[in-house]
Amino acid sequence: MKKLNFEPVITAEKEATLRQEVREFLAGYGAFKASDVIDSWSVCDPEFSRAIAAKGWLGMTWPTEYGGGGKSYLERYVVIEELLAAGAPVGAHWVADRQSGPLLLRFGTEEQRQAFLPKVVKGECFFAIGMSEPNSGSDLASIKTKAEKVDGGWIVNGSKIWTSWAHACHQMITLVRTAPPSDNRHAGLSQFIVDLNAEGMTVRPIVTLAGEKHFNEIFFDNVFVPDNRVVGNLNEGWSQVMAELAFERSGPERFLSSYQLLEASIKEIRQAGLSKQSSKVIGEFVARLMVLRQMSLSVANQLQEGKLPINEASVVKDLGTSFEQELPEAMRLILDIEPRSSAEDGVERMLSDAILKAPSFSLRGGTREILRGIIARGLGLR
Repeated sequence: MKKLNFEPVITAEKEATLRQEVREFLAGYGAFKASDVIDSWSVCDPEFSRAIAAKGWLGMTWPTEYGGGGKSYLERYVVIEELLAAGAPVGAHWVADRQSGPLLLRFGTEEQRQAFLPKVVKGECFFAIGMSEPNSGSDLASIKTKAEKVDGGWIVNGSKIWTSWAHACHQMITLVRTAPPSDNRHAGLSQFIVDLNAEGMTVRPIVTLAGEKHFNEIFFDNVFVPDNRVVGNLNEGWSQVMAELAFERSGPERFLSSYQLLEASIKEIRQAGLSKQSSKVIGEFVARLMVLRQMSLSVANQLQEGKLPINEASVVKDLGTSFEQELPEAMRLILDIEPRSSAEDGVERMLSDAILKAPSFSLRGGTREILRGIIARGLGLR
């Protein structure tokens, strides 16, 4: 049986210096609204993304010839960790920086890299993810969006769903079927770069339980995609998606979406006086947070070494979202505060937002059932 690899990682002095620089930048930028700090990587603020770009904090690990910073994954990790812990609105550039850019670096053509990566680094081009579809859930192999070959490119028809911030993005890397289904469910899939303003594209917002409109339905009606926008090898999209998800599932966003609530709750409890029960609950969550952080750091280090820790990334995502979903309910029980969505500021608003948003945390990036299936197969258990 295979084993999971989570070797400990200790950051160096340069990471500590960078961390202080990020904290100083955030202190100068000002406090973020309580209504935006829960799940802040789903909050879109193009102006803030451009401010981050001006600091050189987009495409940090990418080669300098594409405008990147040539930094390590651990340096990028420090920046992301500090931004998320502060509740910064990083949603506009999030997908492009986290996974679309690295995917193009690994599988894209030189023309694609030159066309998109420098714009991403400047905060001028944002990407969405085109994977999930209606009636497919997390079973990506069952997608039905189809591309048919025509002269000079492909005609795409179908639909996608849960595409975060597609209405504010410029491009979308989309998984489509380019060959008929066969006994091999993972065969015949390809990835395309699709212009979200192309003729035949329709982007329709989905209003969430929290009253937000960052999710979208997308419809393709005879959308033309040129041949030079096929990513990687035709009909090998499944393996590329699996590589992409290693970037998506393992970052600190998988356990820091509700961090501001934890920090605010600790301040409230200190002011009210720590009880034995509240101390125990807070201690347990802080301990879990530290373990998840070390696991996530380990995955970042493996990515730095050119590995694809798919199993480890899936474990971080599974355990991280469990942490995030349990945190709001635990804080609700130990705080003498009622959650209020009408509150403009304070822990009341954070608690309300965390309760409303928490159910979605175990859906995005793959449901628990899908993740545990991936882990079981990767470890040779099924």
